[in-house]
Amino acid sequence: MRLRKKAGAASSQSGNKASEKRHPRDLGPYLQDVYRRLYGTYGPQGWWPGDGPLDVVIGAILTQSAAWTNVELALVSLKANQCFSLEAINRISQEDLGIIIRSSGYFNAKARKLKEFAAHIDRWHPGGLESFLSQDLESLRTELLSIHGIGPETADDIVLYAGGKPSFVIDSFTRRILARLGIRDGALKDSYDACQSLFHDNLPRDVGMFNEFHALLDRHAKEACAKTPCCAGCCLLDVCATGMIAGGQSGAGHATQSGQTQTG
Repeated sequence: MRLRKKAGAASSQSGNKASEKRHPRDLGPYLQDVYRRLYGTYGPQGWWPGDGPLDVVIGAILTQSAAWTNVELALVSLKANQCFSLEAINRISQEDLGIIIRSSGYFNAKARKLKEFAAHIDRWHPGGLESFLSQDLESLRTELLSIHGIGPETADDIVLYAGGKPSFVIDSFTRRILARLGIRDGALKDSYDACQSLFHDNLPRDVGMFNEFHALLDRHAKEACAKTPCCAGCCLLDVCATGMIAGGQSGAGHATQSGQTQTG
């Protein structure tokens, strides 16, 4: 097996044009086209899975560095052990909580994060989680980031899916797709804020759209734009820099992460 080098002048020109198209001053129409294509392919995703804001908060913390299937097991375990409330999380010892959420991985660290969050709400928000989430977007996000174990991605999960406020979530799947589309050549290494600003500066601050767009990008990254992308049949093929390069190769194949095509 070998890696075929990128195609010659014609394919290179095609790739250059694709790159140029990905860097207009206003990315709005392009991002909306990407959104419509993903939505047309996969349909509504129904995120966040769960029964309400508390599911989102606990799930957002547990899903750090964990597959969602393992998080679901931990959520079931919390409910089975009558520990699915901030009050119960506050009462239980960190050690016992860690045992209950063991399936989520890094369970001792996550037990501390859950207890820190529960203690914060208990201390500063007598009205409980609902009162906490009712703050304006900037105040809510800033306060979330002040709590141990909550970084930008987890904070935005909670702001968007629990608080119902338009703050776009950036994760590794989103970075991967941005880089391959050619929107940001350095998206894999760019700061969180730099990637988030692409959506905030070029799209309406619409909760429903941000909700679906993030979920659709995750779905696409799992089904088509995986670590080794399968460009054949991709709904973004003709508007994707990596897809255009892969399509310019002779014969079909899978594009590598660098945009090359893997052949036998």
